[in-house]
Amino acid sequence: MPLIDSTQPELLLWAAMGYLLGSIPFGLILAKIMGLGNLRQIGSGNIGATNVLRTGNKAAAALTLLFDAAKGAVAVLLARAFAGEDAAQIAALMAFLGHCYPVWLSFKGGKGVATFLGLWLALDWRVGVACCLTWLVAAAIWRISSIGSLAAAALSTTWIVVLTDGSTFVLGIALTLLVYWRHNANVARIKAGTEPKIGKP
Repeated sequence: MPLIDSTQPELLLWAAMGYLLGSIPFGLILAKIMGLGNLRQIGSGNIGATNVLRTGNKAAAALTLLFDAAKGAVAVLLARAFAGEDAAQIAALMAFLGHCYPVWLSFKGGKGVATFLGLWLALDWRVGVACCLTWLVAAAIWRISSIGSLAAAALSTTWIVVLTDGSTFVLGIALTLLVYWRHNANVARIKAGTEPKIGKP
């Protein structure tokens, strides 16, 4: 845990800011703007980049990935710049929760992986890069996005211990548990052998 230097009102402010940034549903917005239909009625119904890819529009999927990662990074960077490291970690957690449970969508959001990667790139680029590479390797081997996501989350705390001073370890545990919670249905399908490959319905 980082030292708590910010006041309670400051932490509450950046918690709210992180949540609001994280809750922006870029997948839904881009699908509508680009005429791809209602994302809720496509594939898994998820609002993230993997489901956007199921529309067949790779550009839309790439933009969703970029924007969902960016909102996590922006939340962290703004909180760090205007408050401190404690506020940055609070903003990171709340940005992730905002993506997964956005108030605008009746708290039914995405799995949060792009936001997870983006916030780690901003919190500590070494951990962020390691998590991105973990996702890429696992996804390339199994051709299943959720396996890449679960591998990146599972190893994130290892990268924190190996590459940093460990001040983000508690946050890392919390985010890992949340990623696994959000992927419980995927885990069941992986075990059953029915989880779709990348780009498939």
